[in-house]
Amino acid sequence: MTIRNTFSRFWQRLNTSGPYAPLLAMFALSLVVLSVSRFGLVVWKLDRVDATHQLANVLLQGLRVDIILLSLFSLIPVFLLPIFTIAKWWRAWQILTYFWVILALILIVFLEVATPGFIAEYDVRPNRIFVEYLKYPHEVVSMLWGGFRIHIFASLIFIVLTMLFMRNFMKPWLTMPSRWSMAKILITWPLVFILLVLGIRSTLGHRPANPAFFAITADSMVNSLVLNSGYSVIYATYNLIKEDKSSEMYGKIPREEIFKLTGNQDTDIPTLKTLIPSQKRGKPLNLVIILQESLGATFVESLGGVPVTPNLEKLKDEGIWFEQLYATGTRSVRGIEAVTTGFQPTPADSTVKLSKSQKNFFTIAALLAKQGYSTEFIYGGESHFDNMRGFFTGNGFKHIVEQKDYKNPIFVGSWGASDEDLLNKTHEQLLAHHQSGKPFFTLAFSSSNHAPFEFPDGRIELYEQPKATENNAVKYADYAIGEFFKKAKNSPYWKDTVFLIVADHDIRVRGDTLVPIERFHIPGLILGADIKPQRMTTVASQIDLPVTVLSLMGITAQHPMTGRDLSSEPVGTEGRAMMQYNDNFAWMEDQAGKKKVVVLRAGKKPAHGEYDANIKKLAEVNPPDDAKAREQRALANSLLPDLLYKEQRYRLPK
Repeated sequence: MTIRNTFSRFWQRLNTSGPYAPLLAMFALSLVVLSVSRFGLVVWKLDRVDATHQLANVLLQGLRVDIILLSLFSLIPVFLLPIFTIAKWWRAWQILTYFWVILALILIVFLEVATPGFIAEYDVRPNRIFVEYLKYPHEVVSMLWGGFRIHIFASLIFIVLTMLFMRNFMKPWLTMPSRWSMAKILITWPLVFILLVLGIRSTLGHRPANPAFFAITADSMVNSLVLNSGYSVIYATYNLIKEDKSSEMYGKIPREEIFKLTGNQDTDIPTLKTLIPSQKRGKPLNLVIILQESLGATFVESLGGVPVTPNLEKLKDEGIWFEQLYATGTRSVRGIEAVTTGFQPTPADSTVKLSKSQKNFFTIAALLAKQGYSTEFIYGGESHFDNMRGFFTGNGFKHIVEQKDYKNPIFVGSWGASDEDLLNKTHEQLLAHHQSGKPFFTLAFSSSNHAPFEFPDGRIELYEQPKATENNAVKYADYAIGEFFKKAKNSPYWKDTVFLIVADHDIRVRGDTLVPIERFHIPGLILGADIKPQRMTTVASQIDLPVTVLSLMGITAQHPMTGRDLSSEPVGTEGRAMMQYNDNFAWMEDQAGKKKVVVLRAGKKPAHGEYDANIKKLAEVNPPDDAKAREQRALANSLLPDLLYKEQRYRLPK
């Protein structure tokens, strides 16, 4: 009787908030449940949390994630509130929110109770695997009954207890009278709705918060503690829905034929090979990759573009310059995927964003970390953008530098610190790495060549007016590159380091052909240490670059990359490139001086063409005599990465 009176008094006070009372109650109870659960998990895994020195952040950022989840749970009923108000369905609103809140608490409690067992098995909160297992009820029930009976009974007990508690707790709400007028509800509704949307976004940045936003350590298990299991499962479900897009839209080939056509075998890691470096070294070199935002061949005069990269034009004579290098896609994450993992493109999102590749997916950082290298990602903006932080921290990058780590930056725009700041920070980090004596791999990703094209005044003579154009932004990015290499060449790390400058993609990739190949053309330059100047004229893909730079560094290692070691190939070797453009996949082969192209299309026969690099034009042609063989090679190379990703076979040997 005392408990019932306590609940009644609680609701009488809360009813002053009108129709929002049950949602406020849900917020209060859920925050207690989620905070207690997170605290218990932290205590359980205190040794790993303590090793990251991020205990306070885990708890504070965790509260932020809880608000995201509860705002998400509240959004639908609040969205429907005006309908109930105008129709004067107060009783219906009470019943809806009564069941809504009870079900929300049951779901939250169930997932949190299931979490310890899941972490014990998979070292992470319930995620994609948790959702995928729902498709196999028979196998899952057998597995749970065989090895997780305690967890099953604990979940059932907590579900029953939660249900009984919530029924009694929510019961007084069903008898509460409506104290708010229709006008008051309709006036406050837009504000409440906007607050919930902001609560879900949890940031005023370019993109809403996502799991990568809360990847605050290199330990993926600790990062998952920041989340709550409800948010983790919902986000995993969202990603799985997006992942349904498959290369099979182009057709199917028997599994054994895919491996045969791509030169691989159906083993544990089908593409595994051993790299024998072209440069034998007693001590392998360091590696620095400068990934340039949207700096395609469009902006490089010697590649047929606008003359806004004078520093790059000078540097190209000092290293290996790629004249026919092509990006694999049109987004930064696709360029990151190609350059850091050597993974071939698919119609789905880049593996940087997909769930199965957030851990134990191959990157050159993971390979080099195993060889004792310090691995680092440097960015001028917020590293959670496009899930970069989440992907990198789960796959070999041990240190992340982002906007908050810059002290007194020269210029900060919409996308973060300028390229000048980025490369100044990179130089500073490289000096520190060299001083430590430990080999290092650093990936620096620029952002100045991105709308709204902001950069500091007084650095360059503008190419055109007004100031905020892509040509001026690229010229500034080129200025920053030039200033960096002036310092790098006079620094102690220069003689021990290989540098790769490459674009992630060209800007605004579009055209009137099935695949605008001319807009996939990008510059690439390898220089530093003892690299001898060379013009690489073979058709090459971004996925060839990581293999090539590792070879030049003197690295001997096993890896799953399918790219070519261009430093070991004879001059004149005919190359190939692959390009994903929306739902079209282009496979281009250099053959007898001609660039033969096959374009795979969803629901249509493959198209054939010839690309003229001089006039930058793809012309469609009738299928040649060897059309079927070309189409099969293209299809196999589109299906291979899809298969490797889904079966999680693109990784280093255990």
